[in-house]
Order: sequence, then structure tokens, then C-alpha cells
Amino acid sequence: MIKLIAIDIDDTLLSSKHDLLPTTIDAIQAALAQRIKIVLCTGRPLAGVTPFLKTLGIQGDDQFAITYNGAVIESVAGHIIAKRLIDNAAYHAMTTFGRTHQIPFNIVAPDSAIYTADYDVNAFIVMQAAENSAGLFIRQPDELASDFAIAKGSFVGDATMLDQVAPMVTAAFSPQLAVIRTAPNFLEVVHPEVNKGAALQQLAEHLQLTPQEIMAVGDERNDIPMFDFAGTAIAMGNGNAIAKQHADAVTDTNDNDGLAKAIRQYALRA
Repeated sequence: MIKLIAIDIDDTLLSSKHDLLPTTIDAIQAALAQRIKIVLCTGRPLAGVTPFLKTLGIQGDDQFAITYNGAVIESVAGHIIAKRLIDNAAYHAMTTFGRTHQIPFNIVAPDSAIYTADYDVNAFIVMQAAENSAGLFIRQPDELASDFAIAKGSFVGDATMLDQVAPMVTAAFSPQLAVIRTAPNFLEVVHPEVNKGAALQQLAEHLQLTPQEIMAVGDERNDIPMFDFAGTAIAMGNGNAIAKQHADAVTDTNDNDGLAKAIRQYALRA
């Protein structure tokens, strides 16, 4: 019996037009009516998740979200369950690396604000701030307090360019930090113990749920850790080929009711 569904947002919960399909809303509300917890599990900050929570009717201190790819676990009311952050020294290191290799870079703070040291702000950084209703600030690392905490860093840009630089980024920052390809245009750097699977496991322990009571749905490589933890792992039809290899089943695409079909087939009780 599924008691919690962990759902990625981009290209899973949302269609390719970045909206919620009516069938998705209906299926999630049907799950909520059966007292199944719906946990949005995403690289976005809470500010970028809140509009979807409101539309879906997910509210209160007994519903939860996993944000920043697992760096923060919190109730949708904003009560922090757990967090694993990185320090301002990492901002220094990532800013230097980005400038040396000419890779646009930003960080995201726990309050959802986005910071970059680039005066010529990359379009992907601007888009990220707009999508997440987050403030965008140009600040050099030395302009921030030495104890300034960071939820994640992001190297952004053309997918082909990130393909080429990803091994260099990993070599430069791993294993002290974890490097995660969250989307074709985003390569993220987080606390070494952070991933969606570890956060989902921690939330499950908090709620006293077993993996067999959890279903996870996603599309990208950063969803693989939660696929590996959940008892039922479903990849989207539009998903990454590597992610699909870690899933128990593959549903339809995000434009063809894939999430709704998965929820109704594997979680809802008639």
C-alpha cells in the first residue's frame, strides 16, 4: 500500500509547457483524498514550489517538500525538518572555477534568493530566478558574510558545453562536494551527503514509513537516488535513458498524462 508519492517537478509534474495538466491535478487530489502524502522532490527552492502546492491543494505542517535536490527537507508551511548546506568558501571556489573556465555560475541561498558574481548575467540564471519567484542579486563572495550558508551552486549554459565541462567540475569539487546533472542546462554542486534519495529516506524515517510504502516518479539522473530507495520507482516516458534503467516501470510522457497514469495504476486504491 503506497502511503507517500515523491514527485519530481520539471518534466514530471509539469508538462513541456511548464504547466499542470488537469489530469495531473485530478490524480494528485484523488491520492490526497486517500490520505497519501504527495511530496514534491525538486532542485527548486520552496518559493518555486509553492505555486504548485497551492494549485494542488497541498498545505499544512503535515505535508512536506524536498527542495534543492535534497539539501532541505521541510513542511510546506516552512518548518525545517533537516538541512545540509555548504559554506561561503565553496562560493569562492566555484566562482573562481567558473571565471577561469568561462562557465556561468550562481548559488541559491536557503531563503530561495539567487546570487551570482557575474555582472553579465546568463539567461539561464535569469530564467531560474523568474521560474522560482526568487530574488536575483549580484554579489561577490567577499561581499557576503563568512558564515553565509548555501543550499546549492549551479553551473549553467548550453547542454553541449556542460557535457564537455562536467568531468572537470566533478574532478575539481568531488568528493568534498557532490556534483549532480539535474537537467541538460544545469550542473549543480551540493553538500556531499545531499541527494533526493538520502532526503527521501530521512523523511521516510521521520514519518515512520518503509520504502515499500513509497513511490517515486521522475525523469532525470538526479532522480535515480530516490528511485533506488523507493519501493516503487516510475520513470517518465520522456525521461533520461539512464534514469529509466533504474526504474521499476516507465509510464507515458509528461504531455500525455504520464504522471496521472502512474498514480492511478500503482498508488490509488479503487
